[in-house]
Formats: sequence, structure tokens, C-alpha cells
Amino acid sequence: MTPTPAPQTIRARAIVLGLAFSILICALTPFNNIYRQATPLGGGYFPLAPFFLLMLTVLLVAALKKFNRGMLGFNGPELLLMWIMTVLVSGIAYTGLARTFFINLTAPFHFATAGNRWQEVLQPALPHGLFPMDPEAIKLLYNGFDAGRQMDWLQILGHIPWQAWVGPLAAWSLFILLCYGVMICIVTIFSRQWIHHERMNFPLLRVPELMVEALETNQSRAFWTNRFLLIGMLIPICLHLLNGLNFYFPSIPQLPTLILAGPYFPKYGLFSGFHKLKIYFYPAFIGFAFLTARQISFSFWFFYLLGGLLFGLLALIGYAIPPAALGITFGPTLAHPEETQMIGAFGIFFLFIVWLARQHLWQVAAGAFGRAAPVDNHFQWFSTRLAFWGMLVGVAGILLWCGWFGMNMGAALLVVGAFFMVMLVSTRIICQGGIAYFTLTAAPTDGLLAMFGPRFITPAVLALSAIAQKVLFVDLRESLMPSLMHAAKVTQNRPERRRILGAIIAALILGVLTSFAAMLALCHKFGARELGLDWATRTTIAVYDNIFTLIDTPLHCGHWVPIFIVIGAIVMLALIICYHRFYWWPLHPIGYLTAYSSAMRILWVSFFIGWLANAMCMRYGGVTMFRRLRMLFVGLIIGDFLMGAIWALIGLFADGSYQVFPT
Repeated sequence: MTPTPAPQTIRARAIVLGLAFSILICALTPFNNIYRQATPLGGGYFPLAPFFLLMLTVLLVAALKKFNRGMLGFNGPELLLMWIMTVLVSGIAYTGLARTFFINLTAPFHFATAGNRWQEVLQPALPHGLFPMDPEAIKLLYNGFDAGRQMDWLQILGHIPWQAWVGPLAAWSLFILLCYGVMICIVTIFSRQWIHHERMNFPLLRVPELMVEALETNQSRAFWTNRFLLIGMLIPICLHLLNGLNFYFPSIPQLPTLILAGPYFPKYGLFSGFHKLKIYFYPAFIGFAFLTARQISFSFWFFYLLGGLLFGLLALIGYAIPPAALGITFGPTLAHPEETQMIGAFGIFFLFIVWLARQHLWQVAAGAFGRAAPVDNHFQWFSTRLAFWGMLVGVAGILLWCGWFGMNMGAALLVVGAFFMVMLVSTRIICQGGIAYFTLTAAPTDGLLAMFGPRFITPAVLALSAIAQKVLFVDLRESLMPSLMHAAKVTQNRPERRRILGAIIAALILGVLTSFAAMLALCHKFGARELGLDWATRTTIAVYDNIFTLIDTPLHCGHWVPIFIVIGAIVMLALIICYHRFYWWPLHPIGYLTAYSSAMRILWVSFFIGWLANAMCMRYGGVTMFRRLRMLFVGLIIGDFLMGAIWALIGLFADGSYQVFPT
């Protein structure tokens, strides 16, 4: 008898289990990532813990289908929904929000000294109501309870001085949830354009989709025993088994995954830009690069090397531009004036995205005002008409929030517009390029400061803009909006749109609340100064130092900055024209946008190897060989994440943790 297939509907039990997994990840991530310094449970746009849970669940459901055919497990859409729910919240508990949030709120008071003059210059510009004003509560956050290590977690939560935190947390939670709501509306508006009209590739979704597809078609055994898949898995398993044992037992030899290539290049001359070149070997990122379109993977490593060559070329012709010409900036990796090309490039590419979607956006706007038939909403969680008005109401709410805390409407509109413009472009880069780890070069406010100068922005506007930017819009290694677009792709054409949207909203709200509680409990138990928060503290102090400098002595950037912004805009415009007009054009514009990203310093070799393998496969073997070898690169991804999960579990109980992925 043919077994009855599992019903293809998303049931409540799948949502409940997804919420439970989400809360568990948010509760454990601060302890694992910050205190234990173990392999991050959540990181990037293909986080470890959600994928490991998906893999275990898929294998368990496959076993239940084989050995107990009368038991109904979870179906494919349910598994993908549970996975994407955990992906959405995994970043909230770490770099996406909680990692720097409480340092951001307390740094201007805790680190204020007579030498840095923050108390007399910086603190008056900070809006009241957004920061805890109790000095004892701030001191307790950094020092922890005296007997905190002997107290259990419930006791810690019960003794936290909540009266000092409720007001700031409520104010910031309103801002965060408004921003999340606007992101959901923007994704709803653009998802049909990107998924249906442009047929955009989503490389980071291929492995989960292949696993679930094999389960749905009863091909799980063929999938997991595929010889190419097993060979691919064996490579990272052997690599990380040997290197992990070397981490705990140094007498065991290791295979290096990092090669310092910089010493092979001179400090001066044409190749001086490669003096600090590093070669990283990450099998999973090679797999993602193979699954990415060849034009994009080629453009990533090509523009990275071209960007490094530019430094030496400028020096060779006599333009040794000092980093001081940048002035005061907030970019997470912005170090040279040449890198401000990205400001102009991001602006032009945003206009290109809007231009490509012009007909769709016009139809959405016309439908919102009742002047045209509404857009078919089979691809969205709710109607584009509701998304259009929801976006406007959400943006208005953010503007009112900014105005309530001292920002004038004109400046608030510019700042909020810059935030979401950069976020939309970054979402396109991550989702289309298959970049599991991405960082911005220049911050949104860097473009505003370059265009209008520091005197255009008052101290209150500057402080609130930089702080809000640090909360959500500058550390994009684990931002929410790209994962929302992945969620839109995974759940497209589902009839249970309201149920899916409710599950996503519930996961986000519970994720924020759980992450705040977990981070506060961790800091009060051990003391923030005893935790591994060096990066969060250093980058947050740098933000307030820059705010102080711009308030105390407003400095204009040098003339080189606007020159390179214009150059970046011109180059991006030329790339877009060639890409759009010539079918043979080999370069994709998004490769240029990542040329100076710190992510590409780590991933450029992976994209080179993945591109080369893809190109050779298609040239000499065609589609048949590509489909066979694709499983080898899928195996690289699965094996890498399997070893990452194993060493993360070991790191929870050991004194140290072997790091499989970049942190």
C-alpha cells in the first residue's frame, strides 16, 4: 500500500516548535558566543544553530517516515518555516542587536572621564529617556552582582534593577519594532519584483531547499548517500577534526586554513595594496560561491583585487592620499578616502533597483490609491496595498519617534531615508550574491556628512543618528532585512499567509525580549567588563568619540572625499549601463559594492575557487556534470556546518572552543 503523504499545510505545532527553537537560540547565544567564546550559534545570514536544527529535524522526519509510516511528521513547508524563524531571530541575540546594545546605552556615562570631556560636551546632546540615568544600575551592569556567579539565572533576573531599564528598553523597543515593521513592508513590496519578475537567484537557500525537496519526494536516502555529497562532506570533516584536535592537543598536526600572503608583496609600488593580503580557506563559503551565478562570483573577487590594486596605482602616480583626509566617519571599515567610492556607488545602485522595479512600484502605488487593480499577492504575506500604507505609517512613526527625542523632521527624513536605502541595497547584495557574511564599508551617516557637512546636523541630531545607526543600521553581519527576503522566498505561494506572518512577528517580538533578558542576565551575573565584549566596547567608544569630535570641533572632510564619491557614482553608472545593455558583459555591479568590505577580505578566495570550479564544470561538462558536482559543493556546506555544530557543543563544556567560521 502506498503510504499517505503528509498534508501540505502549515500546522500550529510547527509554529510552536519554531518559536521554542527561536527562544532557545536567543537565550543561549549570548552565553555561548560572549562568555564561552565558542563557535557562534547565530552568525551571518546562514547561521549555524538554525541549520543544524533543520538538518537534525529532516533526518528525524525521514527516519519516522521510513520506520513508522503511520506517524505523521513535519512536512517540507513546515520545516522551512521553522528554519527561517530561527534564522530571523539568531542575529537579534548577537551582532544584529544585543551584542552592542547595552554598551551603546551606557558607554557615554560609564566611560566618561575628565580627560575626554564627555560629561560636559557629549552628555548634554544625548536625548533624555533613551538611556538609564541611574549610575548604580550602570555600574552594576559592568561589575555584576557580588555573588552573581553563585546565583542561578532566575535569581539574577529577579535582582536586576528593572526600574532603571524599563523606560529606555521600552523607548528603544518601539524604535526597533517600528523599523522591523517597515522592513517587513519593504520586503513585501519588493519580493514579487525580485522573485518573480527578475528571477533572482538565492544561493543561500539552495541547500535547505534541496534537503527538504529530497524529504518531500521520498529521496532522502538517495540524497544523503550520494557519493559526491559524501566526498564533499568528508573534506571539511577531516579538516576540522584534525585542526580541532590540534586546538585541544597541540602535539597533533594541523592543516592551516589561513595563509598570510602579504609578505610576498612589497610595501611600496604598484602592489602595495596587497601588503596585508590574507588567504582564508572555508569549505562552506566555497560551496556557496559555486551555487552563485558565475558572473556575480567572478565580480566579487575581481573587484576586490582591483580595489587593492588602486591603492598602489594612486601611490605610483604620486597621489599618496592620507587617511586623515577622510575627516570624521562612522563606517565600520572605512579607513582610506578611496573607499568612499562606495557612498556614490550605493546611491546609484539604489536608483537602479528602483528603476528596474519602476513598473511594479507604479502598480503598487496605483493600487494603494485605488487607481489600478491590486497586485497579485500570491508571492507576499499580505497585500501590497497594505504594505504600501504600512510602510508609510511605519516611517511616519519612526520620524515622530525621532522628533520626540529632539530631531527636526528634515534631518530625520534624510537620516531614516539613508538608513533604509543602504539596507535595501545590502539586502540585494546578500540575497543575490550568496554572501553569508557581509559588512558595510561606509555608514549611512557618512554620506550625509559628506554631502551637507557637520554643521548641517545639530548636536542632538548627530548624537541620535549615530546611536540609532549603531543599534540597527551599521553592523550588518546579522541584519534582519536580508533574512526577511529569504523568508519571503521560502514561504512564497503558501495559502497560510496570515499564519506565516503571525509566526514571523511573534518570533521577532519574542526574540527581542529574550535577547534583552539574556544579555542583561549575563552582564549582571559575570559583569560586562569580564565578558568578551572588546569589539563591542571598542566600536561603541569610537562612535561616541566621533560624536564628541564633531560637536566640539566640527571638521569638514577633505576635498578627496567628494571626488571619490563622484568617481564611485560614475563607475557604478557605467557598470549598470554595460550590464544592462550588453549580454556578454562579464561584470555584475554588486561586485563593485563589496570591493572594500571586510567580508571580501575573508571570502575573496572562496569566491575565486567556487567561480573557477563552476566555470570549468559548465565549460567541459555542461549541465549534467554541474548537477552531479553540485552535490559535492553541497557536501562542503553540510560538512562544514556539521563540524561547526559539533565543536560548538564541545566548546560549551570545554575551557576553550575551536572556531570553524569567522567571527
